[in-house]
Amino acid sequence: MSLARARQAARAAGFVGITGALIPVYVARDRLASAATRDAVRDRWLARWAGALLRLFAVRVEPLEPPPRASPAATRRGRLVVCNHRSAIDVVVLLGVLGGRMVSRADLSGWPVVGAAARSVGTVFVDRSDPTSGASAIREVRALLRAGQTVIVFPEGTTFAGDEVRPFQAGAFLSAVSSDADILPVGLAYEAGSDAAYFNETFPAHLARLAAAPRETRVRLAIGPTIATPKGTRAGSLAQEAHAAVERQVRRARASFGS
Repeated sequence: MSLARARQAARAAGFVGITGALIPVYVARDRLASAATRDAVRDRWLARWAGALLRLFAVRVEPLEPPPRASPAATRRGRLVVCNHRSAIDVVVLLGVLGGRMVSRADLSGWPVVGAAARSVGTVFVDRSDPTSGASAIREVRALLRAGQTVIVFPEGTTFAGDEVRPFQAGAFLSAVSSDADILPVGLAYEAGSDAAYFNETFPAHLARLAAAPRETRVRLAIGPTIATPKGTRAGSLAQEAHAAVERQVRRARASFGS
């Protein structure tokens, strides 16, 4: 067996083992947690899971600034995190750094291991080709934001290669303006030459390529200032403002590599 194949096998087995082992532990602790501590329990589990997977796949996350802390529960405003989307590992990176809940494609719910993990932490699933599913997801995100939760979304709708930030879909911003939530723009950039890009391939093929990577993958995260949503804000205008903010953060993240 080649060294690349051995790395693939070891990391794939590790992915399944880590995720499969942590799910029942988290579910048990979640059931025992009080309503006041449930979010903290989830975020600790996510940080532990993300950290283990990032070490396994040799991905080094380098935020350019410390992530902002959520405000106290009694005064907490909902926070919608919006980010460009370049790799399947983006999900692990953002959940590990910021916690919260993820908005994800509906078919992921049925994937082995990954789907069970996503369901257990309250992922919001959406089929972007189904208007009914889209409307349901908007309502669900709005309820989470009104409850002071952090929700992470990739408004481009899918992954793309390169640093260009594609137009944002407005759905999540409808949830934000109707819940008086804050918008937190985040830009990420992977070091040139990494195997992180997830574009025009299946998830298993992408995972196999990541697992075979012979060197460390570095990703820089630029976290921009919060955007408020005053009453009367239009979702379309907010999406454009957030898009420009994410573009600025992507440029910052890329420039930090000296390229």
